[in-house]
Amino acid sequence: MNRRTILAAIATLPVVSASRALAQLAQSAQPVAPPQPANLDAIRPRITTLLEEARRLETLETVIVTRNGETLGERAYGNNSLTGSTNIKSASKCVVSALVGIAIDKGLLDGVDQRIETVLRSEFPANPDPRLSQITIGHLLSMQSGLDRMSGPNYGRWVASRNWTRFALAADFVDEPGGDMLYSTASTHLLSVILTKVGGKPTLVLAREWLGPLEGFRIGSWDRDPQGYYLGGNQMAMTPRSLHAFGELYRRGGVTKGGTRLISETWIRESWIRRTNSVFNGDGYGYAWFLKEMAGEQVKYAWGYGGQMLYITPGLGLTVAMTSNEAAPSARTGYRDELHGLMARIIETVRA
Repeated sequence: MNRRTILAAIATLPVVSASRALAQLAQSAQPVAPPQPANLDAIRPRITTLLEEARRLETLETVIVTRNGETLGERAYGNNSLTGSTNIKSASKCVVSALVGIAIDKGLLDGVDQRIETVLRSEFPANPDPRLSQITIGHLLSMQSGLDRMSGPNYGRWVASRNWTRFALAADFVDEPGGDMLYSTASTHLLSVILTKVGGKPTLVLAREWLGPLEGFRIGSWDRDPQGYYLGGNQMAMTPRSLHAFGELYRRGGVTKGGTRLISETWIRESWIRRTNSVFNGDGYGYAWFLKEMAGEQVKYAWGYGGQMLYITPGLGLTVAMTSNEAAPSARTGYRDELHGLMARIIETVRA
C-alpha cells in the first residue's frame, strides 16, 4: 500500500488521530495466513527444548504450538492432558465475539453500530439513563459501554443478583459510551443474551451449530444465569485441543481445514483492529482480542484468568494454545508476562 493510497483511505475514516488511522489500516491490510515455507524438522527440536524448559512454570498445564497447521510441539505437564476439559475463563470472550460476527453475516444483527436497545429494551430499568440508548454492539465487544464494570470487585455481587442482564444494565455510567476501556464480563454476557434473542436458541446451541463443522472444536459445560442465558465470556469448559482448533479457524481466515467458511474474513480483520487500550497492560484491544507486538511480530491473543492463552501470529502462521491452573492468578503475579515471554521465545525460534 503506497503513501497516496494510505492518505486517501485515511480521508474516508472517522476523525481519529493519524497514527491510529495508520495503525488500523496496517492491521486490516495484514494477510490472515500467508504461506510460510520453513524447515519444520529443524525447528521442532528447538521447540521441544523450549517446552521442556517451560516445565519450571508451576501452574502451566498444557502447550500446543503449530505453524500453518503443522505441529511443532505440544506438551501436557504433570497429570494434565491435551484432551482434558479445562475452564478457559475469559478466553471464551473471543468465542462470543466470533458468534456475534456470524450473527451479523447471517443478517440476525445489523452490524456493530446497531444499538443494543433494539434487542434489550425490555430489560432496561424504569426511567433508564439516556446513555443506555447510545450503547452499540461494538461498544460491548470492545468494552467501551461506559457502564460500571461487572468484573473484579463487582463480579461477585453481579453473579449473586437475581437477574444478571437487568443488574448490568442498571449499573452507573462511569464513562460515556465509546470512551475508555472498562473491562467487564457483563458486556460479553449481554452479547450472549442478544445472540439468544435474535437467534431464537440458547447461545451454546448456536455455537454448536455455527462452529460445529470445525474439526476438533467442542464446548463442554458452560454456566448459565438465573434466566438460563449462557454466561458470555466466562466459565466455559473446553479442551486445549479445542481451544487451539478455534485459534486455527481464525489463523486460516475463518475457514475450516476442509475449506468450509464459518466466519467471514472481514470479521476477523475487524476484530483485530485496535479499538482501545487494555487497562491491565496497555496492549491494544479489538473485539475481545488483545493486540501486542512480541519479538517484533504482531500477535493477537485471548487471555483468561489463571493463564488460559490463545496466541495467533499471522505473519508467521503460528497458533499457540496454553492452559494453566484456573485457580491461580496470572496478572498481579507476573505469570501472564512469563507466558508472553514463552510466546516471544517461540516466535524467535520459528523465525531463526
